[in-house]
Amino acid sequence: MEKQNSSTTPRPAASAPLPKAWPFEEARKIAEHVGKRDADKPALLETGYGPSGLPHIGTFGEVARTTWVRKAYEALTGRPTRLLAFSDDMDALRKVPTNVPQQEMLAKHLGLPLTRIPDPFGEYDSFAAHNNARLRQFLDSFGFQYEFASATDYYTNGTFDAALRRMLEVHDEVVATIIPTLGPDRRATYSPVLPIHPETGQVMQVPIIKVDPDAGTVVWDDESGKRFETSVLGGQAKMQWKADWAMRWYALGVDYEMSGKDLIDSVRLSSKICRILGKEPPAGLTYELFLDAQGQKISKSKGNGLSVEEWLRYGTPESLAQYMFQQPTRAKRLFFDVIPRATDDYLTLVGKAGQQEGDDLKANPVWSIHGGTIRPEDTSPVSYTALLNLANVANARDTDTLWKFLRRYDPTLSPETHPYVDRLVGCALTYFTEQVSPNKTYRDPTDRERRGLEDLADELAKLDVSTPPVAVQDVVFEVGKRYFEKSELRSWFGCLYEVLLGQSEGPRFGIFASLFGLKETVELIRTALARPSSEGEQG
Repeated sequence: MEKQNSSTTPRPAASAPLPKAWPFEEARKIAEHVGKRDADKPALLETGYGPSGLPHIGTFGEVARTTWVRKAYEALTGRPTRLLAFSDDMDALRKVPTNVPQQEMLAKHLGLPLTRIPDPFGEYDSFAAHNNARLRQFLDSFGFQYEFASATDYYTNGTFDAALRRMLEVHDEVVATIIPTLGPDRRATYSPVLPIHPETGQVMQVPIIKVDPDAGTVVWDDESGKRFETSVLGGQAKMQWKADWAMRWYALGVDYEMSGKDLIDSVRLSSKICRILGKEPPAGLTYELFLDAQGQKISKSKGNGLSVEEWLRYGTPESLAQYMFQQPTRAKRLFFDVIPRATDDYLTLVGKAGQQEGDDLKANPVWSIHGGTIRPEDTSPVSYTALLNLANVANARDTDTLWKFLRRYDPTLSPETHPYVDRLVGCALTYFTEQVSPNKTYRDPTDRERRGLEDLADELAKLDVSTPPVAVQDVVFEVGKRYFEKSELRSWFGCLYEVLLGQSEGPRFGIFASLFGLKETVELIRTALARPSSEGEQG
């Protein structure tokens, strides 16, 4: 984006209406932060990553969400931005991740910077290099525009030297800020400076005996009592992480960085330190954490929850983005069963986008997901859930089986003309085969449900095969109302899914019946009704 002069580029007024989407609220925060400094410089947004374990889906979420804020800021102000994906790869390995090979080898390197630990996969120069590469690979696969930054590089090439000297100048004030948050043992030894042992390469957590801001050095003793005077410049030392975070904001002039709820106290402390150093801390958003199937926080060291690769095995990138976009300040489960709903939510929103413009369009998540350029071809006339149910009743083992039904439903559809639909077909078939089919459970209908199903089969049998899905759905409703009160109709549809499909929910039954075929649906109902109850537990 072309650089614009701050005197001619309008800034949004504090009271100016915004599109009703959270990235624009965050964009206003950045505009206010940028307004307090040299506004000609691009706004710098940052995401942080600790490469002590394999990148996980939460890392992707932070970059995706920051990217959406970035695009909202550019649309709101017309000003340029930068996004820095920063890896804390000079951190020491404090514990061995459970989801990587060569556990014993890694245990022998505890305490060393991650860039000095061998890659347990044997592919890169270090463990950090391996995990950094994995991070970049999946960020690149989603088309994110970012600059990658390595803490080791920034420390060793002098990028942080001026900020490190400043940290020594305010060393005692920083210590006084951190001390009240520590236990008694740490209070006695705390310093924001972690010297690198010149002989062992270990990141040392030791008392600092003397600080010399002019020389840029600290004096300390190792466990054997040997005394060293170490420069904090050129990668010979690093900062404790709360001080490190603040030092980075100060050194680079970061305008925006979001972080998880578990870091609220750290953000507060780092912000105080940044002000002590002499700059305002960045604006930011506190997002809620993702939870695994058991409601536990996902962790890169445990490897629980979904990985990006697992999601993309069963769903599209857009469905993942849709799930990340919604309600970032609310905790959400991140497991296999959220994929179908996220996919169908995305398809619904793409359909709405075609009827929207201006701020209404910007408030639609797909505007952010696609960077303001909506792609109407990235949708499907058939829901993901309908494809799953079709795979079920058709006993599909390949995509050709599903495409046979899709072509009959809509002769204009084909893998060649609708590649996005073809991707959904492949994802849905894989999801059904691996996640749904092994766990299907059918139940027998009650007497009332049995009468309703018999009636429905008879009514569907009277319809012409070309009856539109909406009309088929009307028939399903009318039959249901003969046997269920209006307040009970949810139970009627639950019966259809549980008795016929072996699951608790599904798509609009009229659409499914049209997709599967009315004759085939009638046969499906009558087969289910003829099924002996002794057979009806496990699918």
